[in-house]
Amino acid sequence: MATIYNLKFSSADVFQIIDALNSRADSYQQTACFMAGQCEANVTVFIEECRDAIEAQEIAQHYRDITKTIECQI
Repeated sequence: MATIYNLKFSSADVFQIIDALNSRADSYQQTACFMAGQCEANVTVFIEECRDAIEAQEIAQHYRDITKTIECQI
C-alpha cells in the first residue's frame, strides 16, 4: 500500500494545483491524439515524451484521477 500524506494548502493553492493537473492531463491527451494519428501537430501544443498513444492516454487519466480525488476531498 502506498504511503498516505496529509497536506494543508490554502484554497487558492488547491485550485492552482487542480488547474496544473488539468493542464498536464490535457497535454497528455493531445499527445495521445497526435500519436494515434487522430489530430495534427500544433505549434502551440507540446508533445509529451512517452512510448505511444496508449501510455499517453493512461498518464492523462492518472492526472484526471488525482484531480478527482482532490475535488472529492474539498
